[in-house]
Amino acid sequence: MPDPTLDRLAERIRQRVRDVPDFPQPGILFKDLTPVLSDSELFSAVVRQLADDFSSHDIDLVVGIEARGFIFAAPVALHLGTGFAPVRKPGKLPYRTRRIEYALEYGSDALEAHVDAVQPGQRILLIDDVLATGGTALAAAQLLEQLGGRVVAAAFVLELAFLGGRNRLSAFPVHSLVKYTAG
Repeated sequence: MPDPTLDRLAERIRQRVRDVPDFPQPGILFKDLTPVLSDSELFSAVVRQLADDFSSHDIDLVVGIEARGFIFAAPVALHLGTGFAPVRKPGKLPYRTRRIEYALEYGSDALEAHVDAVQPGQRILLIDDVLATGGTALAAAQLLEQLGGRVVAAAFVLELAFLGGRNRLSAFPVHSLVKYTAG
């Protein structure tokens, strides 16, 4: 059954998301969440909703994916009363790291986390701003599991459902506040 509160929030987010054509490369229509962040009431509602959606999941750690995932993951962690850990691009973390490389539709990339970012058996909520093809989120989940954690769910503010990223993340529940079904 549809949740009218969630539907209203999704509509408010849609109204504030800005489409930026040809960013970061030609042919890409970038969904810019900056206007959502600049609206303190809406930003707060997004964080509260993400936290509320996982308040009964016994989460030990919230992990944010660089860079916009940090913006949502850290306040969600505070709401849930958990710690926060970042997953970053290579060379950005000051301590010893574990690295994972993964394929993109236009090349390859890598992610890193501190070797002690996750304690064995910790139940992790993985957060990023947008779910597109799922490659980055899948790599982050694999990295966290290599470190001994257990990703129990992934959450996103926006999902570009037409790119099929949810299918790549079938090992755990995926939650998004707004789904775009067409490009």
